[in-house]
Amino acid sequence: MTASLDADLDRAAPLLAVLDGVRQSVPPLWLMRQAGRYLPEYREIRAKAANFIEFCFTPKLALEATLQPIRRFGFDAAILFSDILVMPEALGQKVSFAEGEGPQLPPLEGAAGIAALRDEPDWARLAPVFETVSRARAALSERTALIGFCGAPWTVASYMIAGHGTPEQAPARLFALREPEAFQRLIDLLVEGSAAYLVKQIDAGADAAQIFDSWAGVLPGEEFRRWCVEPVRGIAARVRKARPGARIIAFPRMVGSRIADFADVAGLSAIGLDTAADPVFAAKVLPQRLALQGHLDPLALMAGGARLDQAIDEVLRAFSGRPHIFNLGHGILPTTPIAHVEQLVKRVRGS
Repeated sequence: MTASLDADLDRAAPLLAVLDGVRQSVPPLWLMRQAGRYLPEYREIRAKAANFIEFCFTPKLALEATLQPIRRFGFDAAILFSDILVMPEALGQKVSFAEGEGPQLPPLEGAAGIAALRDEPDWARLAPVFETVSRARAALSERTALIGFCGAPWTVASYMIAGHGTPEQAPARLFALREPEAFQRLIDLLVEGSAAYLVKQIDAGADAAQIFDSWAGVLPGEEFRRWCVEPVRGIAARVRKARPGARIIAFPRMVGSRIADFADVAGLSAIGLDTAADPVFAAKVLPQRLALQGHLDPLALMAGGARLDQAIDEVLRAFSGRPHIFNLGHGILPTTPIAHVEQLVKRVRGS
């Protein structure tokens, strides 16, 4: 490596170096849902918005939520504050959030409901998201990466079909089994829209993007490959075609040994591993070109103390031989004590 390239890497965000395949002696650190209800400053600004979806579409508030955990903890990456369901909203399916009940959408009524959606997202509706990205990138230091994101087509479609979260996402699975051609049209629409959405985030200043497939684990066999793996492949291909240097992280949650199906998905820079994943198996079946992210148990973070230190050390040992981004295996829980997050940061960084 040349001296000038060494200097460039020294100035670059550590997380981006890992996504480019350069292992760091101290892994870069960020946490899924690092902006959220466990922070008193977040609860304060959340009260200023009439509802959650408008919170996401108000750049001043979304920017503040994005930056709060960076100010408090000095994480190596900020992640855009938004929601995966802004995509259905932009496609013409109204989204609301009922307190204590999660997202609510008018369920899509068969093939006719899918046909009634917009052919492409309403970019004017999503413009505040891109403004938040741009303002966040300007506010962050060069060494702090900014991560954009989208929901994976399967997970987003499962909410669009049912109108809300459901156990095992049975309504979407039944729809896909009964009307596979119509469901394929919905998935294709989400692949195209999500890829364009990520490209626009990158153009606005996002350094990397994560694809969240929170409900990937409920799909069996061929359904998993068709509705989870192939759509992620399609998004990655489209984003990389438009922006060849794009850094993309896929997070297919609760897929177990089927994580191996992502080994040949071109265009990915990293794979996020959930709490139950086996890091030894993942390191064996996934190519060295892919950084691994995760997979600390959010409950260990909530527990704190010696058990948290032990869990952190186990994760660090498991990924010591390859590029690794330290993260949770799912989002931080709202009742997590701030002191435990401070403990985590100190332990990971050896300070």
